[in-house]
Amino acid sequence: MYYKYINYKNTKIHYYEKGKGSTLIFLHGFLENLNMWQPYFEFFSQKHRVIAIDLLGHGNSECMGYIHTMEDMADAVFALISELKLRKITLLGHSMGGYVSLAFAELYPDHVKGLALIASTSRADSPERKINRDRAIELIKKNRTTFINIATSNLFGEEERTTYLKEIESTKSEALKMPIQGIIAALEGMKIRADREVILHFAPYPITLITGKKDSVIPYEENITQIEDTQVKLITLPGGHMLHIENTEELKDAIIYFIKSNKL
Repeated sequence: MYYKYINYKNTKIHYYEKGKGSTLIFLHGFLENLNMWQPYFEFFSQKHRVIAIDLLGHGNSECMGYIHTMEDMADAVFALISELKLRKITLLGHSMGGYVSLAFAELYPDHVKGLALIASTSRADSPERKINRDRAIELIKKNRTTFINIATSNLFGEEERTTYLKEIESTKSEALKMPIQGIIAALEGMKIRADREVILHFAPYPITLITGKKDSVIPYEENITQIEDTQVKLITLPGGHMLHIENTEELKDAIIYFIKSNKL
């Protein structure tokens, strides 16, 4: 099996590892787990060392506290690469995984070789978004199932909810395995995360933003303004927030381009 664990601060961190070569670290989004990257494991592990991690409170990784900050999650990622004696890594983060990647980049800049933000943003939550996080937390406390049903459906656009019915049900099923503590801790962590747009302006390594034209979670027109006057490359795909499901092959091609064009 390629699935393994490390112990970090008395907390089990679950990860997948396969292949040899330069290291690609795949980080999943909120309510997801490392299995979201399965369609990419075999392909990218042919030329790279591929590592995917269950972030704190997600998948088979345990909870560490009642708030999992993006820094907490980044520290867990660093603990893993330290355990594996890795020096330079390329981070590919989807949504919340992008927030964690940016926190890692701020905390451990010397270890970053490249960064791909997938359906993600460097910006902090808006005041409105913070209020919505608090509402979500209250709903989870009352009825976790209702929250997960709403939250996972909202990751897809209205048209896609019919097209990807099976995938939505699978996403819900995985999310329902999560402990309430893990869901709330992630929401609290995302709510208080720092704005890291400055990294896009001054990072000494290549950064690419891969975003969906129909993203209903992080609106496209608003999101691309963060890369104005930066060296960040933009790759636009036709889908929405769940690009790994809606544009599986196109996202693979975008990642290939990101890796090859930057010699990562």
